[in-house]
Amino acid sequence: EEQRIFQDLVRHAADFISQIQQNARVIAALDCLLSFASVARTNRYTKPQINDTTILDIKSGRHPVIEKQLPAGEVYVPNDIYLDNEKQQILVITGPNMAGKSALLRQTALIVLMAQMGSFVPAESAAIGIVDKVFTRVGASDNLSRGESTFMVEMTETASILNNLSSRSLILMDEIGRGTSTYDGVSIAWAIVEYL
Repeated sequence: EEQRIFQDLVRHAADFISQIQQNARVIAALDCLLSFASVARTNRYTKPQINDTTILDIKSGRHPVIEKQLPAGEVYVPNDIYLDNEKQQILVITGPNMAGKSALLRQTALIVLMAQMGSFVPAESAAIGIVDKVFTRVGASDNLSRGESTFMVEMTETASILNNLSSRSLILMDEIGRGTSTYDGVSIAWAIVEYL
């Protein structure tokens, strides 16, 4: 008897599969949007302006993860970023270790991604031209099992970026050329910047 009832329920539920799937899609979208709203309100995020330009203008941007992990009472130091195709196409950032260079790169990528997926962003304001791809070359790693040194991995990844970018791509490179000697590394970084 129980098995017959179960089979009847399964047969009856099969008539409503598309409605159940549609309800699941709507609930998932609402859950995502409500999560965006909750995080934005809790963390003082602002609505970004998305446009068709090639301008990236972030005022007082913050890294959404780092700012939440700071010790109590310590405030995240916000940063501005401005890029466009006319006045400032590339930023070369230098400074001592632990100054926040890598955090700034990651923060920029996260703000762009958050804006383009419909979220408010951790910044005072943000005007962001649509980006088609975000390329990153961050961190030192090797693949010794395949006979690839840190330098080889770095150059392979950089070549892939240079071969696949477009005029709307955001490219973020951290310490490019560090896998080789100083002179060679600077020469490689210089050539990449000139190419870009």
